[in-house]
Amino acid sequence: MNPRLPTVERTVQARFAVLAMLCCQACSTPPLESAVSLPEHFEQGQGAAVLWPAADWYRTFSSPELNALIELARQNNLDLAAAQARIRQADARARAAGAAILPQVDAGANVAGFNGRSHGASAHETDWSVLLSAAYEVDFWGRNSAAASATRYSAVAARSDRDALALTTTAGVANTYFQVLSLRERLSLAQANVRSAREVLEIIQARFDAGAATAVELAAQRAAVANAELTIAPLQQQEMETLGALALLVGRAPESFVIEARQLDGLIEPDVAPGLPVDLLTRRPDLAVAEANLQSAHADLAAARAALLPALTLTAGGGVQNPAVQAAVITLTGTGPAVTVGASLLQSIFDGGRRRAQRDEAQGREMELLANYRGAILGALLDVEAALSAIQHLDSQRSAQLENVSQSGRAFEGARLRYVAGSGDYLSVLEAQRSLYSAREQMSQYKLARLQASVSLCKALGGGWAASDGRASR
Repeated sequence: MNPRLPTVERTVQARFAVLAMLCCQACSTPPLESAVSLPEHFEQGQGAAVLWPAADWYRTFSSPELNALIELARQNNLDLAAAQARIRQADARARAAGAAILPQVDAGANVAGFNGRSHGASAHETDWSVLLSAAYEVDFWGRNSAAASATRYSAVAARSDRDALALTTTAGVANTYFQVLSLRERLSLAQANVRSAREVLEIIQARFDAGAATAVELAAQRAAVANAELTIAPLQQQEMETLGALALLVGRAPESFVIEARQLDGLIEPDVAPGLPVDLLTRRPDLAVAEANLQSAHADLAAARAALLPALTLTAGGGVQNPAVQAAVITLTGTGPAVTVGASLLQSIFDGGRRRAQRDEAQGREMELLANYRGAILGALLDVEAALSAIQHLDSQRSAQLENVSQSGRAFEGARLRYVAGSGDYLSVLEAQRSLYSAREQMSQYKLARLQASVSLCKALGGGWAASDGRASR
């Protein structure tokens, strides 16, 4: 008996304990720290009642045509169709990665015939087998579980990304629809301005024929008419392009796409107000995308660290074969049952630093997505603040806009009547006409800005989004 054997055993046991400790340290992944300091309230929304947008917030504009267009976009938008296909891909990857956690069982059959002749003698043998085999990698370090978690979070990100795209598409349809109506309204104003300029031209022509107006006044008004006519063609072109963009959003060809509404009047702005900034984290699908991508990267890092450690694989097989056992030393001839059991432990010794490089890459990817996640939160806060600020500033302009249109109309009508009566000058009429058209143009754009600011606020607040079923647990 070797007297040194106990010492050797103790040394081996100690080294194994140290190895196990180092392996646990290498495999352990520190918890993900992604917290962002959030304000207690929105600066532009203090004192407002909490009223988050509903999932069908667009219906509050009271436009059946807009409702139908948004439903059409949700059914036919090609970007949404592509996003839905990406969800199917992500789900398939998640199922494939989850399968690695379970044993793999295979069935196989094999037949081999052997014929030989030597020194006048010949031999023939037929070997065959029908076996079931199973292999299972013991996920001691959690590598397969981490890889499966990474793909599940990727599937969650794909769903949330589709929801974010659906919200963006809904907001895009509403904004583009309002732009079409605004352009039609502005086109109607431009055509009315042309008619008004021609009426003034007729008055000046009559006064010129009677010797009460000068040739300069007549030429100036003809130029004013021509200048008013020049505004129509660009507005018609913008309307055509915007209508085509709307057709693309709803998945229709622009050639047969028709919008019936002609003006913005009659639309009702939705009444929404933000709650606490922290609630925004659970109401915006783009933040859910950023969070799921970050969780997926964290799981990838855990899998990359576990790949540095030994891999233990168990194998087993059983069935019927002939010969029952065929080995280099003993062959058991005849047909009979056969069972095989095995285990393998594999540890990479030298791979040129490939696994460590993959771990470092995964760690860098996690740091990148952590920064993206924090940036997405700050961007979401800015979106809400900007939308609230826009609505507040537009509210403060309402009375001035209405007064501008009212007084400009009165000024033009008074200048025109005085000029017809011969007590006013032409320049006052011309200036009043320009001011009236400008005031009406500004009012139309103001109404568009208010509607689009409401859309922006609904979108910034998540548009009534709720997490889809199947979100990965946090």
